[in-house]
Amino acid sequence: MAHSINSPNGGMKLILGLVVAVAIAGAGYYFYSQQTTKNSAATTDGAEKLAENVMGNKDAPITIIEYSSMTCGHCAAFHNDTLPGLKEKYIKTGKVKYIVREFPLDQLATAAFMLGRCLPKKDAYFDFVDVLYAKQKEWAYAEDRVGSLKKLAKQAGFTDETFQACLDDKKLFAQVLAVKNAGTAEFRIRSTPTFFVNGTRLEGSQPLEEFEKLFKPLLEK
Repeated sequence: MAHSINSPNGGMKLILGLVVAVAIAGAGYYFYSQQTTKNSAATTDGAEKLAENVMGNKDAPITIIEYSSMTCGHCAAFHNDTLPGLKEKYIKTGKVKYIVREFPLDQLATAAFMLGRCLPKKDAYFDFVDVLYAKQKEWAYAEDRVGSLKKLAKQAGFTDETFQACLDDKKLFAQVLAVKNAGTAEFRIRSTPTFFVNGTRLEGSQPLEEFEKLFKPLLEK
């Protein structure tokens, strides 16, 4: 299953609305890394490219790229149910390199990805993403979504001031949407999660066995 896009381009007014709401409302795995690599999806609005968030051995024979939205329930299912097995069997052992690219389907997902990029500890990105997906129902579906997101952000080291400053960062906002727009323009991403396994497209949350079917011939080479 996949979560379909409901707003192709988003818009600054969405985040600005969230920032207003914020104003009113007032430890990592050893194989995680954030590596500065060129995003193969060309940006479409001139925004400076973001560094790829990469988990695993940069020289791994298999690369998985996931286009994901932080408020997508199917993305949460993948991160909670399938990714742990991928980590243990393939990423930790150096067989797979995993990259997540931002494809927010709404303003709250955009804000969550921005916070991931603003973390006080830059190597904590995937830990933060893990927590947000594990606790997605506690913040993405909460009555006070912004307050709940801020509470989790504070556990990751944010203060009221740094939380607000991150969401006020227009450059970062443009960069995140540039990744999304490039995914739409170059790879025709229309739903999340969408994966590319060494270039082979795989849509929707999938069990580990579906990935392993694609891995087998690649690892036999």
